[in-house]
Amino acid sequence: MSIIIAVPEGAVSVEGTVKTFDDTGDSGATVKRQFCGDCGSPLFSIVEHPPGLIFVKAGTLDDPSGLKPSFHCYTKSAQDWVELGDIPSFETVPDQL
Repeated sequence: MSIIIAVPEGAVSVEGTVKTFDDTGDSGATVKRQFCGDCGSPLFSIVEHPPGLIFVKAGTLDDPSGLKPSFHCYTKSAQDWVELGDIPSFETVPDQL
């Protein structure tokens, strides 16, 4: 399970070295997965669609306690013990974010 936040790419600035691994998403499109160049912690994901967004790993934030999920995606691989609650759920990525 990973909690991510979609933000405009221009709203993110990075200090230090970031390493990028090109992966392939379910659609066949490239997903750029970015990691800290020093410790290897996952930082961001950048996808072709929707363009202009960067997905920030919430675990990298100093204080993610104010975040409230607006939907779940990739529920097709959710474990039986995961409680999804009453927010919208999608088996993969929804067509519109």
